[in-house]
Amino acid sequence: MARKLTTTVRLDAEDAQALARARADGLSASDLIRKGLRIAAARYYRGRRPPTTGLFVATSAKLGDESELFRELEDLARR
Repeated sequence: MARKLTTTVRLDAEDAQALARARADGLSASDLIRKGLRIAAARYYRGRRPPTTGLFVATSAKLGDESELFRELEDLARR
């Protein structure tokens, strides 16, 4: 398993409240922050497809899947 880095994140009160509600729903703070970082920093990943977060689940086959959300970012990274 890859070594994980530790960092401190300072949150505004509103963000801390949202994080507390997410924890009440069963999400760990670190997992939620990692998923958010992956979304925000997707364009900066090199040498691989931007990671999926599992945050978006299509209930209709017509809607496609989460990977389509990052297609534009992949095209920008290739340029």
